[in-house]
Amino acid sequence: MSAESRTAPAPLGLTGSEAADRLRLEGPNTVAAPAQRGLAGRVLRQLADPLIALLLAAAVVTALLRDYPDTVVILLVVAVNTVIGVVQEVRADRAIAALDQLAAPTARVVRDGADQVVPAADLVRDDVVKLEAGDVVPADLRLEHASRFQLDESALTGESVPVGHGSGDEIPAGTVVTTGRASGTVIRTGAASALGQITELVRATRPSATPLQRRLAGLGRVLGLTAVALSAVVFVLGLAAGRPVVQMAITAVSLVVAAVPESLPAVVTLALALGARRMAASRAIPRRLHAVETLGSVSVIASDKTGTLTEGRMAVQEAVLPDAVTFTVTGTGYEPAGTVHRDGQVLAETPGQLRDLALAGLLCNDAALLPPTPERPDWMGAGDPLEAALVAFAARCGLDPQPVRAQWPRVDEQPFDQDTRRMVTVHRTPEDRYLVVCKGAPESILAAPLVQATPQELEQLLAAAHRLAGEGLRLLAVASAVVDSPPDPAHPSGLRPVGLVGIGDPLRGGARQTAEGFETAGVRFMLITGDHPATAAAIGGRLGIWTEGDHVARGDNGGLTAEEITGSHVFARTQPAQKLDIIAALQERGHVVAMTGDGVNDAPALRKADIGVAMGGGTEVARQAADLVLVDDNLATVAVAIGEGRRIYENIRRFLRYALSGGLAEIAVMLLGPLFGMAVPLLPAQILWINLLTHGLPGVALGAEPAEPHTMQLPPRSSQESVLGAGLWRRILITGALIAATALGAGVLAQYFDRPWQSVVFVVLGLAQLGVALAVRAPKPPGVRISNPGLLVAVALSALLQIAGVLVEPLRELLGTDALSWLDLLGCAVISLVPGVALRLAARVRTGDHNEGASARMRPREGAGR
Repeated sequence: MSAESRTAPAPLGLTGSEAADRLRLEGPNTVAAPAQRGLAGRVLRQLADPLIALLLAAAVVTALLRDYPDTVVILLVVAVNTVIGVVQEVRADRAIAALDQLAAPTARVVRDGADQVVPAADLVRDDVVKLEAGDVVPADLRLEHASRFQLDESALTGESVPVGHGSGDEIPAGTVVTTGRASGTVIRTGAASALGQITELVRATRPSATPLQRRLAGLGRVLGLTAVALSAVVFVLGLAAGRPVVQMAITAVSLVVAAVPESLPAVVTLALALGARRMAASRAIPRRLHAVETLGSVSVIASDKTGTLTEGRMAVQEAVLPDAVTFTVTGTGYEPAGTVHRDGQVLAETPGQLRDLALAGLLCNDAALLPPTPERPDWMGAGDPLEAALVAFAARCGLDPQPVRAQWPRVDEQPFDQDTRRMVTVHRTPEDRYLVVCKGAPESILAAPLVQATPQELEQLLAAAHRLAGEGLRLLAVASAVVDSPPDPAHPSGLRPVGLVGIGDPLRGGARQTAEGFETAGVRFMLITGDHPATAAAIGGRLGIWTEGDHVARGDNGGLTAEEITGSHVFARTQPAQKLDIIAALQERGHVVAMTGDGVNDAPALRKADIGVAMGGGTEVARQAADLVLVDDNLATVAVAIGEGRRIYENIRRFLRYALSGGLAEIAVMLLGPLFGMAVPLLPAQILWINLLTHGLPGVALGAEPAEPHTMQLPPRSSQESVLGAGLWRRILITGALIAATALGAGVLAQYFDRPWQSVVFVVLGLAQLGVALAVRAPKPPGVRISNPGLLVAVALSALLQIAGVLVEPLRELLGTDALSWLDLLGCAVISLVPGVALRLAARVRTGDHNEGASARMRPREGAGR
C-alpha cells in the first residue's frame, strides 16, 4: 500500500438526507427505458409492405364479390407474415434493456461517515464509492485514493490490457476492477455516464432494412402496378366481348392474385427458418430471420479484435533467454496446458533455463488460476491478467503453481511501483537461502546497478524486446539472484537477467484462414480496434490483411477521412462513435456491412450495421444488439452463415422465377386466348385453383433447395441490384412465354379434335408450371442421390390434385371443368412436359443458368476483396 493510501483521511461522504434530496432532483442512476411502440403501430408497420398491401386490396375485392374461400386464404398469409414481423421487431428492441445487466446491482458508499451498501440505482453525484478487485464501477468516478488500482476497460474501449489509475483520474461506469482498491467521488450518473452515453448511441441507431426487404418492397410496387394494369386490360376486353361485368370483375381480381406470388412471404419465411436452423447447427444463432439472408449480401466485414479475432485473454506467446534463444508457447486461454516450441519443433521437455524463467514469473506474481466449474466451463485468471498469463506459462512449462509456491514461500515484497515500473519479491529457497525476483518493463529491469549482465546479453535482450514490441506484444523482463541473507526488496541490485516474455492476446485458431476465406468470397475484411496502432498492425499482419508499409487508420488523429475508411484494412484507436462513422461511410458507398464484436462499446455499431454479429461469450448488451450470435465465438462460423445466406437468396430468386413466370403465363393465356378462338380461356375458379396448387406446396418447397456449387467463390451481389436483376427478368419472360405457348397450343389442338378445350388448357397450364418447378431446381450436391425430396412430393401431390379437377365430380362442379378421358389426360401430360424439358436442355447447352450469371459475378466489384 502506498504512503498516500496509509495517511489519507477517511472520507465522510454525503448524509442520508442529502443523498435522498439529490436522488429526487436528478433521478436514479439507471439507463432510461426506451419508448415502446404499441402493438397497433407494430402491426401497421408490417402491413405497409407493398406486397401485403396489394394482397389486402385483393382480399377486399374478393370479399365484396363474395368469393370468401379466396378471401380467407389471402388473409391467412397476411396474418402469418404480420405475426412473424412483429415478433422480430419486439426481439430487436431488447438491446437497450440489456445494458442493465452490465451495471453493478449494489455499491459500497460512505454516508453519514460510515460504509453502507446501497442499490447502484440510488447513487447520486458526490457520493463516495469504495472499490475492490472484482467490483463493477457503478457510475463515473473521480478517484480520491488508489492503491495498485487497475481496470478492465475492454467492454468500453476494446483494450484487452488492464489500465492503471491513480488519484485524480476519472474512471467510467461499466468497467471492472481487476486489482487493487480505491475510493472515488461520483461525478456522473445514469444517462450522463459513459455507459449511458453508449446507451444513447444504441437508442439513436435504428436497424436499417435488409437488402432483401428493400428488394422485395421494390418488387411489390412493380408487381402491383403491372398486375393491376394487365387485369384492367383483361376486364375491358371481356366487357367488349359481351361478358358479364361481375364475371369479368372476378376474373380480373383472380388474375391479380395469380400475378402476385402471395406465397412469397411463406417461401421467404421457410427459407429463412431452414437457414436459421442450419446456422444454429453450426453454432450461429440468428436473432432476426431476415438477418439470415442479409449475410448472403455482405460485402464488408468489420471485425473487432479483442474476444473476436483474439481469445480475449492474455497469454505468454514468446520467451527469450539471455543468450537470445527464443521459444514460442501455445495454449488456450488460461488453461494450464499447452506446448513449448523451438525453431518450429515441439519440445518434449522444457529446458532448464526456460523453467527458471517460468519459475521466476510464477513467484513474483499475485495472480492465480481458477479451474472450471459447472457454471463456468473455462479456466479463469484471478488478479492481473498479465500475471495470470505468467502462471499459465509456468504450468505449460511443467510447473504446478500451488506446490511450487509452497516450496518457495514469499517472505518479503515491494509491490509494483508506477515510478520504477517493477515489482520485487523475496522467497525462501528449499536450501534455506533467499531468492530475489524482479519483473517489470525491460528498460527498467535491464539497467545497472539492478542487473549485472554482459554487454552482449543486454544487446541481445534489448533487440529481442524491440522485435516483440513491434509485434504488438506486452513485454516483461525478469531478473533474479540467490543470496544468503534477506535483502531489502525496495533496493535490489546485482541480479542476473533470466529472460523476456512477450504477452499478448493470441489469435483464435484458424483466424487467418477465416480472413483468407472472406477475401476468396469477395468480402473485404477489416480490423477495427481501440488498441495501439502497433498492436493493430501486428494482428493485421498475422491475419494477412496488412503488410509492412500499409496504412493504419487512427481514430485519435482528428477523425477518419473517407479515403482512409475506403482504403484501409486496419483501424486503431477507434471510439464507439467512430465505428458508426466507418459503417455509415461504407453503407453510403453501396456496401452491405457486417460488424462483429463482443463489448458494450461495440453495441451501437452492431445495431447500425446491416448485420451485427456478437460473440456468445461477450457482453449481454452486444448479444442483444446483434442480429447473429456466435455461440462458439468462432469467426469462421460467419463464413458458413454467409454461404447459407447466399443459398437462401438464390432460392428466393428461384421461386420468383417459377411463380412469376406462371402468373405471367396465366395472364398471357387470358389476353391471347380470344385471338385463337377461345373467348374465355379460363374461369376465375380455375385460375385460382391453378394458383393455389402451383404457388402453394411446390413454391414453398423450392425454398429448401441445396446450395449451388462454388457459392463461396463468387463475389456478393450488389446491394443496388434488383431481386430480379442479373438476367432473371429475361428468364421469367422466356419461361412464362414457353408455358403460355404450350397451354394455348394444347387448347388449339383440343379445338381441332373437338375436345373440351377449356379443361385441356386448365390441365396443361397447371402441369406445365409444375414441370418448370422441377426444371429450375439447383444441381444436386456431390454424393447426394435425392436432394430436397419435399419438392418431389409437393409436385406429385399438386399434379394429382390438378388432374382431379377434371376427374372428380364435386371438383368439376366447383371449377366448371368438363370430364377428360384418360387418353386426353395422357396427351395433356406429354404436352405439359415441353417447357420443363426445353429449360433443362437449354441449361445443359449453356452449362446451366447459374453459371451464365456467375461468369458476370466472378468479375470483382469495386471494394470487393483486397
